[in-house]
Amino acid sequence: MQNTKPNIEKVNIEFIALMASLMAIVALSIDALLPALPDIASDFGVTDVSKNQLLVTMIFLGLGFGQLIFGPLSDSFGRKSIIYVGFLLFVFASILCVTTGSFEILILGRILQGVGLAAPRTISIAMVRDSYSGDYMAKVMSFVVMIFILVPVIAPTLGQFLITFYDWHSIFYVNLIFGIVVMFWFWKKQPETHTKEKRTKLTPQLFIAGAKEFYRHKDAVAYTVISGLITGSFMVYLSTSQQIFEHQYNLAELFPYIFASLAISVGFSTFINSTLVIRFGMRRIAFTAAVCFSIISVLYVIIFSSGVNPDLSILVIFFALQFTAIGFLFGNLRSLAMEPVGHIAGVGAAINGFFSTIMAVPIASFIGGFVTESVLPLFIGFSICGILSVILFLSVKKPIKTELTQ
Repeated sequence: MQNTKPNIEKVNIEFIALMASLMAIVALSIDALLPALPDIASDFGVTDVSKNQLLVTMIFLGLGFGQLIFGPLSDSFGRKSIIYVGFLLFVFASILCVTTGSFEILILGRILQGVGLAAPRTISIAMVRDSYSGDYMAKVMSFVVMIFILVPVIAPTLGQFLITFYDWHSIFYVNLIFGIVVMFWFWKKQPETHTKEKRTKLTPQLFIAGAKEFYRHKDAVAYTVISGLITGSFMVYLSTSQQIFEHQYNLAELFPYIFASLAISVGFSTFINSTLVIRFGMRRIAFTAAVCFSIISVLYVIIFSSGVNPDLSILVIFFALQFTAIGFLFGNLRSLAMEPVGHIAGVGAAINGFFSTIMAVPIASFIGGFVTESVLPLFIGFSICGILSVILFLSVKKPIKTELTQ
C-alpha cells in the first residue's frame, strides 16, 4: 500500500473518531448503567447486591461469544455490513431490557446486548489492522482508546442525571439514540476497509483454519492471555466499583465523579502512549506497564493486609496509579496480538477478543464475590494477574522491529 505517512494525522482524524465511537457504544452501555444498579435491584426485588454485578459481567460474556460470530463473518462479507447486523441485535436486546418484568430476562437482554455490540467492538479493531501495522498501528489504537476512554468519564454522571430526573429505563433509550447517530455517521463517512478481493469464502473450515493460523503465532496467543488477565482485573473494578464506593464508603452521590476522575487516568496514559510508542515500541512500553501494575498491587496488599479499607484519598491514589498502567496496556496488547495475524484480521480480532473476554468474566466473577466488606481482595486479584502477565511477557521472544506502514 502506498505510504502516506507525512499526511497521516490530517487524513485519519475522522477514521480515529469513528473507530472510537463504535467502541464507545460498548462503554456507554456498561458504564452509564452503574449508578442505576441499586434502582434496578429495587425494582426487581433483588436483595443480594452481588447479583448486581451480573448486569456488568454478563454483557462481557455476550461480547466474548459475539466476537466469534462476527469476526469471521466480517472476513467473508466485509466489515460494514456485519457491524450493521450486530447493531440491529443490540437494538432488539435493548428493547427487551426495558420491557421485561423479570430480572432473569434482563440478564438475558444484557447478554444479547453484548453479543450485538461485539460487532462494532471487534470489527473496529480489525478495520484498524486493515489500515495499519507495526508500532503505528499501536499509535492509532492509542488515539482510538484515548477518545473511547472519554465515555467512562462522562457515562456514570450521565446515568446519575437520567435516574435523578427520569428512571433507569431512560439510560437504555439514550444508549440507543447514541448508537443510531454513530451508525448513521459510519454509514455516510466510512468506506469499506476489507475489499472484495481480500475476502475469504465462508465455509465451515474458515474459523477452524483461522484459529489454527492464530495459534501458530505463539506471541499472539501470549498477548491474548495477558490481555485477558488485565481485562479481568479491570472488569472486577467495573463490576464492584458501585458497591465499593456506595456501600463500603457510603459515597453514593459522589460515585459518578470518583469514577470519572479515575477514568481520566486511563485516558491520560493512553494519550502519553500515543506519543511514546513510536519512539520506544509497543512491547517495551506494555512490559514496563505490566511490571508497574504488579508492583503497585503488591504494595497495596502489603500495606493494607489487615483488610481495613484505607482513607478514600489513599484508595483513589492507588486506583489512579493502577489505571494509568492499564492505559499503557490496553491498546498495546491488542496491537501486539494482532500484529502477526493481519492477513486474518477478522478471525484474529475475534479469537483475541473472545479468549481475553472469556478469561476475564470468570476472573471478575470469582474475585468480585470476595469484594464485600474490603477492597483488599480486589488488589490481591490485581497482584496475581499482574505477576502472571509479567511472567508471560518474559516468555515471549522479542520481535524484530516492524516497519511502520499504512
